[in-house]
Amino acid sequence: MTSTGEPATDIDELDTAFAETVRRTGASIGALYVLTPDEQLLRLHALYGAPAEFAAPWARVPLAAPAPMADAVREERVVWVGSQEEMAHSYPRTAMVLPYPLVLVAAPVVGVRRWGALLLMWPATRPPYSTRREQSHIVSSCRRLAGLIEEAVRSGRPPGRGDRPHVLPVATGRRPARPAMAAADFVERLPGGSCALDLEGRVTYVSSGARDLLGIDADRLLGTLPWQSVRWLDDPTYEDRYRAAVISREPVSFVACRPPDQWLEFHLYPDASGISVRIVPSGAPGPPSPAPRQPARTTTAARAGQLYQLTHLAAALTEVVGVEDVIDLVADQIMPAFEAQGLVLSTAEAGRLRIIGHRGYDSRTIDRLDGLPLDTRFTPAGRALSSGIPAFFSHPQDMKRIYLEAPLISGKQAWAFLPLIISGRPVGCCVLSYESPHEFPAEERAVMTSLAGLIAQALDRARLYDTKHELSQGLQQALLPRTLPAVTGLRVAARYLPATRGMEIGGDFYDLIRLGDSAVAAVIGDVQGHNVAAAALMGQVRTAVHAHATLSTPPDEILSRTNRLLTDLSPDLFTSCLYAHLDFADGRATLASAGHPPPLRRLPDHDTRPVDVQPGPLLGITAEAVFPVTEIPLTTGVMLAFYTDGLIERPGIDLEDSMADLAHHLARADDHDLDLLIDELLEQVGSTSQRLDDIALLVLRTEAT
Repeated sequence: MTSTGEPATDIDELDTAFAETVRRTGASIGALYVLTPDEQLLRLHALYGAPAEFAAPWARVPLAAPAPMADAVREERVVWVGSQEEMAHSYPRTAMVLPYPLVLVAAPVVGVRRWGALLLMWPATRPPYSTRREQSHIVSSCRRLAGLIEEAVRSGRPPGRGDRPHVLPVATGRRPARPAMAAADFVERLPGGSCALDLEGRVTYVSSGARDLLGIDADRLLGTLPWQSVRWLDDPTYEDRYRAAVISREPVSFVACRPPDQWLEFHLYPDASGISVRIVPSGAPGPPSPAPRQPARTTTAARAGQLYQLTHLAAALTEVVGVEDVIDLVADQIMPAFEAQGLVLSTAEAGRLRIIGHRGYDSRTIDRLDGLPLDTRFTPAGRALSSGIPAFFSHPQDMKRIYLEAPLISGKQAWAFLPLIISGRPVGCCVLSYESPHEFPAEERAVMTSLAGLIAQALDRARLYDTKHELSQGLQQALLPRTLPAVTGLRVAARYLPATRGMEIGGDFYDLIRLGDSAVAAVIGDVQGHNVAAAALMGQVRTAVHAHATLSTPPDEILSRTNRLLTDLSPDLFTSCLYAHLDFADGRATLASAGHPPPLRRLPDHDTRPVDVQPGPLLGITAEAVFPVTEIPLTTGVMLAFYTDGLIERPGIDLEDSMADLAHHLARADDHDLDLLIDELLEQVGSTSQRLDDIALLVLRTEAT
């Protein structure tokens, strides 16, 4: 199966190799994911052994998500999950979507670059561990898949472009089914009833006994889903048992009541081709009184698949941080879940709807819709938000009856306007739209409405986070120098990176102070803590050092005076600081340290080592502290790197080893452009990923004048 209009050769070869891999490993279900060009998202390209509906909650997986396939690609390793208990412990979100006994492995598909991931699932009856040979086979299969993807890319037909994954037919090795009266007679002679379902859940065979027990004619059952054609089986619990049989490949049983009081046992026996169902009257005692026939419901219970999807999306929404994260999640996972082609996400600000994110609309349409008043009658968004009641329009004519112009603006054909409200307070509006008429069944409306509440909470948290984060970073940047002075004979570059966890601000700082025509002072420091108090103290320390430096005060005296100031203020926070006086005329650098990591010095021959600086105590501990002075030669071509401990502190690694590692990378770095050198240095030491502490980095290199 290939996407319409796409040459099939490369894609078919990839799908064939993928299906062969699943069969050879003995897995019951397999999935092949392909990375999007920006390498931020894994998209499901092909699925084997299960219907596409099952994969809907994880058809698009952000690379940063806590999921087995994302970890496999991100860390380029095989992820093996040997039991449901291990899944719940290591990947709780994935366990919500797959609450069945199974064994799972995710392996990276890597060639000249990362291309995606291979996901395989087995019934829980297999051993929960893998052998070295088995893992080697999976890895080699992934390399083969990577090679086929690279061939497809070179041919201009990269996989993963289609909106839907390829659902590959399961090869059972059996001959095609033929009419067999003897087999039919055999089934008819058995007590009770029998029927068969395919992997999609549709009835492919029903015996007369099953017809009588279910109370429905065979022609109304064949080709249908049981929970849709048999009203009293319309319960997510029963569909969940079917899903459990398909995914686990293990027999499953349950009891259901055919109104008014006939209890039936259903025994499901799955394999790779489908499910055989045995139906017999239950021997278990029924309830004390006959089960009443359920009255007609105004809304239908959401299907089990949609409930899993809702649970999965709810878990994902609890993990988003900023507003952009919310927008990306809605666009990448919620839109596909409801097969929508358009999205407009807006917030309520100052009596107007401000669009903060959209997909599937051109800029002119967004400009027309942005900033509409909350009481607008141009679209249903304002009314939905003020009333708190979602609005659904299945056809343009439905919209035109009330809002004449709205359908003409976007050209869409169906809309769901979902108000985002928290405790009666309007937060915004989420609009999902379709390019063709779309019916909104009661169960889909119920799921959308529930999801809107979760989006509202996530969006409200994200806006608060972004606001606090912007204020924090604004304060941090205001306390750091906007530009560094240009100094003849000296090349300079600096960088400050905030911690990526939490919204706190830090006390890291750096400075470069011109001291006449032939000297400068380089300063770097770190105030204890990640809050406003730390940032405020950082500003005081930087100001004090700058003031004393401009008076040509020696380095040790500068630290002593700053230390006495801090002990007088009694801030209950300690500060590390390194001050270096660089005198180009004398060719000497004089350094004094208050408990700060030593700088690195790279000589013209690239020999790089930490400077042996004897540190004094941290600032703010004792007013009588003494700060030893260290002198080193300052020749042309020498590079000095000043940094805070956020650059070298890593869990489980000794600081001296981290400094040696940093020196090794600095020695090999190209110094043609110091800004690029800093980028390379941060990347090499792994500081561009999650950081628990801020980083300040100041690099100087002397040049011939």
